Amino acid sequence: MESKPNYRFIYDRLKQDISDGVYPPGALMPTELSLSEQYGVSRPTVARAYNKLQDEGMITKKKGMGTVVNESPRERRKLTFGLLLPGAGESEIFSVINDRLLTLSEEGSFNCIWEGATASNANIRRELIAGCCDNYISRKVDGVFFSPLERVPDAGTVNREICTRLTEAGIPVVLIDRDICEMPQRSAYDMVSLDNFSAGCIMARHLIERRCSDIHFFYRPDSAGSVRIRLAGIRETLHAAGIPLPESNIHCGEPDCRSAIAGIGIKRGETGIICANDATAAVLMSALAAEGYEISTDLLICAFDDMKYSMHLRHPLTSFRQPCREIADTSVELMMRRIASPGIHPLAVNLAGTLVARESTSFNNASDL
Repeated sequence: MESKPNYRFIYDRLKQDISDGVYPPGALMPTELSLSEQYGVSRPTVARAYNKLQDEGMITKKKGMGTVVNESPRERRKLTFGLLLPGAGESEIFSVINDRLLTLSEEGSFNCIWEGATASNANIRRELIAGCCDNYISRKVDGVFFSPLERVPDAGTVNREICTRLTEAGIPVVLIDRDICEMPQRSAYDMVSLDNFSAGCIMARHLIERRCSDIHFFYRPDSAGSVRIRLAGIRETLHAAGIPLPESNIHCGEPDCRSAIAGIGIKRGETGIICANDATAAVLMSALAAEGYEISTDLLICAFDDMKYSMHLRHPLTSFRQPCREIADTSVELMMRRIASPGIHPLAVNLAGTLVARESTSFNNASDL
């Protein structure tokens, strides 16, 4: 009596048929019932063969549709993403994110195009990103990672135009570090950033713990919306602690401007200044020294980003470290999710950072808490 084929025989036959193109990518495979009748075996035997093929990534069982042959790795087109990170010319955090995305592209299943819009002048970056956007659209990239422009008066208009043009071209956008809308509004794009509200809370609490009772916030004109979210966290924490934050303690100006410094009204031994970022803090520290103020004796100062030079300043700067690697990794996950499901609801992912305490937030006459 002739023995019935086992699941392995059926598996080998189906795998060979897929490899030979009998069942090309996207084709429906025969039903388990029809194969069980063809080979004279039970349906669980056929199901076992199908399960093994699915585990190997050759087929996918889709409810209500049947069993479909997957696209083979050899035929799968590699995705190409454009990087639009104009802030890389001003802050090293974007350079780190940029480098991490390039590393992921080398390790993963996608390519990256980097136009290198890293000029230190914000107005030059404004012109560069417009050209980069044109290039990405003409090359029909599969997605763009975009860190919205800041530090120019019409940044909001430019950012919206960039996103609109990419969307009209059918190119998904993942925003990095900031939204193109001001809080509390939210754009229709996926976004990943530092949890700026929490970071602001932590920095304010740190100064309170260092016995500052007169706290100020300093930022430069046309800063990104993320700066105002940090300020909201600072304001909330001070309010909960019963410490006032009057509008006169919120300063928008250039950190090397003498009139801006004069407006701070430093109370020696009580004042703590939170700067929007390390670059602002570094310049402000030099300007304060020129006016006769000594960090750690007269006042404390801290900032955000933890750029490499922060620890090498005359007074090593306390700063809030951005999770750059995690921001890059999550942005890729969001992009892949968006490509797989174009109509899915947008996500805003806020990641935790780390407070790095240094000399600039420790009064000389007080022990560290």
